[in-house]
This record gives sequence, C-alpha cells and structure tokens, in this order.
Amino acid sequence: MCQKTRRFLDKHNIPYTFRDIKDDRPTRDELVKWIAASGMPIGSFFNTRGDAYKELELKDKLPQMSDEEMIDLLATDGMLVKRPIMLSGDQVLVGVQEDEYLKLK
Repeated sequence: MCQKTRRFLDKHNIPYTFRDIKDDRPTRDELVKWIAASGMPIGSFFNTRGDAYKELELKDKLPQMSDEEMIDLLATDGMLVKRPIMLSGDQVLVGVQEDEYLKLK
C-alpha cells in the first residue's frame, strides 16, 4: 500500500489492516474471490507499472492467456498484483479509489 493511501485512510479514520503482498502474496483462492467480488476483469489486477510485469513482457502475453493462467501467474508473485487492494465485507476495490474508500466507513 502506498504511503499516500495510508495517510488518506488515517486522516479519514478508515480502519485497515496492512498486508505486505510482496512477502505474503495472495493465494489463488483469494484472487478468485477478489476478482469475482470486484466485478473487474482479471487484467485489472495486474500491476502494469511494476518491474515484474515489464520484465515478463506481460503487455504482449496477457491477451493470449486464459483466465486460469492469469490467476495462476498473479498467485506466483505479489509484485504482479496491483495495489492497494481494499476488502470490506463483500466489496473489493483495486487501485487508488479515495472516493470509494470514504464509502467504506
């Protein structure tokens, strides 16, 4: 989670639990649940600005991959996963969405 997001959450007294997904990467089962709950395409869960994404040349490879292959790949490296991911009940927000964070209160 970026420092800007942490400051925003703290400023607005929005409780959160930080999880470093670099070291404690999401499991395949977690990713499947989060993707379904988010209503977003799997590609939205990729950290397209990260070094791992660029090194693996995923911009060109993802379009040819199946959903299962993409989920399996995300589960192998937390740095491939876009951050922050906010979970609140059955709601999942991916990326910085400050207006939506305020609704989580």
